[in-house]
Amino acid sequence: MKAPRFTKWFAALPALNQPQRLKVLDALRPEAGLHQLLVLIEQCRSAGRRCPHCQCKRWHRHGHANDLQRFRCRACRRTFNDLTGTPLARLRLRGKWLDYLDALRASRPVRAAADEVKVHRNTAFRWRHRFLDRVKDRRPAALQGIAEADEMFILESQKGSRKLDRPARRRGGSASRRGISRELDCILVARDRSGQTVDAFAGRGALTRARLERHLLPFLDRQVLLVTDANAAYRAFARAHGIAHQAVNLNAGVRVYRGAHGAIHVQNVNAYHRRLRDWLAPFHGVASRYLPNYLGWRRILDGGKLTSSEQLFGLAMGLIHSKR
Repeated sequence: MKAPRFTKWFAALPALNQPQRLKVLDALRPEAGLHQLLVLIEQCRSAGRRCPHCQCKRWHRHGHANDLQRFRCRACRRTFNDLTGTPLARLRLRGKWLDYLDALRASRPVRAAADEVKVHRNTAFRWRHRFLDRVKDRRPAALQGIAEADEMFILESQKGSRKLDRPARRRGGSASRRGISRELDCILVARDRSGQTVDAFAGRGALTRARLERHLLPFLDRQVLLVTDANAAYRAFARAHGIAHQAVNLNAGVRVYRGAHGAIHVQNVNAYHRRLRDWLAPFHGVASRYLPNYLGWRRILDGGKLTSSEQLFGLAMGLIHSKR
């Protein structure tokens, strides 16, 4: 639009009534969101930009496509943009991404997020798991001091699967067997007293020493004191790897006792379990194959450390390392 025509159009804005103003704002919001996003992408990538194909740092600009600056690598001669090689590559409607990230921060269910951002529910679901793909891998380097560990169980779910390896359950249903069985998903959570959290979907059924070695051992400091309940798997795991271990016998009514290192209990990790269950409830069942994404989502929200959609975008791009 040429300047004189824009000036005339802009001068007429005060004459609009309330519904007309809201309509104009709704029309402008995606474009404003797209501009904000493009600036954010440039800020995130400009310092360490390299070819995603060969990792070369030498490139030159090579036109635009789909509102994104393209580059050509001087080594392999292949072209790329700042989203190439990330989970966000080839996603559309970029002007609505930051609004959708606000919905993620608010833990909106798929349909509510879709209605809020004005996209189809399938798009909202696809975006959710693309944005969470790298978030789920953000964990602390090591738990230190006193680290509490405990497992929780939720009903396994094949929600969304075209083929089931068991008879279908009506509206979620319940396990056919009492106690811990292969019908339950095991979620392992470990937290130290500074609030750093490691969690993992440890498979179906009871926790074992092998699962602890796979999901917990890489995140324990050599000098850590591991505090757990009386599950024999923790005792065998700690003994095999020379880890200091204290067990709290919850079945005997022991909740807290004083040790040489201070208060010995698993109340921090159990409180995290309770927050996790309450947070999962509005989703009305989470497919087991997507549990790692939801655990990562909850982990970055816990403690109020995630303060903006821009910060969440950096996590989704794999450019910000979350401490918790």
